Amino acid sequence: MVLYTQQDHRDINMNIHEYQAKALLRSYGAPVSDGRIVLKSEDAKTAAGELDGPIWVVKAQIHAGGRGKGSFLEADAGTKGGVRITKSVEEAASEAKKMLGRTLVTHQTGPIGKQVNRIYIEDGSEITTELYLAILVDRRSSRVSFVCSTEGGMDIEAVAADTPEKILSFSIDPTTSFQPYHGRRIAFMLGLEGKQLKQCVSLTNTLYRLFVEKDMEMLEINPLIVSGSGDLKCLDAKMGFDGNATYRHADIAELRDVTEEDPKELEASKYDLNYIALDGEIGCMVNGAGLAMATMDIIKLYGAEPANFLDVGGGATKEKVTEAFKIITSDPSVKGILVNIFGGIMRCDVIAEGVVAAVKEVGLKVPLVVRLEGTNVETGNEIINTSGLDVIAAANLKDGAEKIVKAVKG
Repeated sequence: MVLYTQQDHRDINMNIHEYQAKALLRSYGAPVSDGRIVLKSEDAKTAAGELDGPIWVVKAQIHAGGRGKGSFLEADAGTKGGVRITKSVEEAASEAKKMLGRTLVTHQTGPIGKQVNRIYIEDGSEITTELYLAILVDRRSSRVSFVCSTEGGMDIEAVAADTPEKILSFSIDPTTSFQPYHGRRIAFMLGLEGKQLKQCVSLTNTLYRLFVEKDMEMLEINPLIVSGSGDLKCLDAKMGFDGNATYRHADIAELRDVTEEDPKELEASKYDLNYIALDGEIGCMVNGAGLAMATMDIIKLYGAEPANFLDVGGGATKEKVTEAFKIITSDPSVKGILVNIFGGIMRCDVIAEGVVAAVKEVGLKVPLVVRLEGTNVETGNEIINTSGLDVIAAANLKDGAEKIVKAVKG
């Protein structure tokens, strides 16, 4: 379960791969299987040979869920999805080679999928029970919360919608922090007893400590299993970190895999632009997170979809605005652009100069609607109106949304 929140910062959330998450869990003493990372196909057999078997699990490493049920675009990658059970070193190496460099499509990647550049081979586990356990930041209570369920290995959002009674969620009071009774509460909910109860108290305490010490936003163990020996083990792990706090954790920052990130978002981060790519057709350039959200809402209200969230900030320069415009136009799905600026700290003439400079540099192949209001609005409008560009002026936000949607929809 991924929690999305909007913050006034270029890095909202930094994710890491499963094998990296398991290395962190292992360093804190949490129970995980032994495994090896493979970056080159010729190293797969050696990596698999370092594990005991008799079952080897071969896992594609991408920043998306649903790998096991996913499929590859390439026919020669096989048809078994991104998680494969093998029974020999040779078979494990063969399956790893089939997946490396191929494009895996899951329900979270969208139809374009993600290229698999890393494979994780780990020892198989005998599974008696699959459970769900997660820790996240609850924005409503501003506290760290636990979420657990007996329905492990499933889409937790579907469980929440269909059988909410099977999910336990509660927050931790920061003044008392995690206490043993929290762990026992989770154990009882999951139906654990005996040594599993003690293991659950220890594990949840460990996970909470890891979550807080590393400034995480989300830690998900799905599934948390009861093994054939009756012990708890973290069979899969996802971790997301607060991008505002990575400066405090050089070890975490080093785990960042930029190949998993949207190139436009990476480019935006170079100029300290708050940019998030979306699936729509209308590009947005706005100053202020709240106004950006309102702009996206009104685009949807009038029957279209925003192609991005883009907040240029209150102190944007002409150069910064120019780069923002370039990023928007680099998205082939953008069929129109709405610039919506309310000049408080931000000056309308600076935005206008940036838009004009960008259009003259990269060209304008889609409709552009500009709505300016606030500081130096007259100067800004004059710059736009005398630029010689084919720009549609808007009197207000409602007018701007109607005009760009009409221009895009024809």
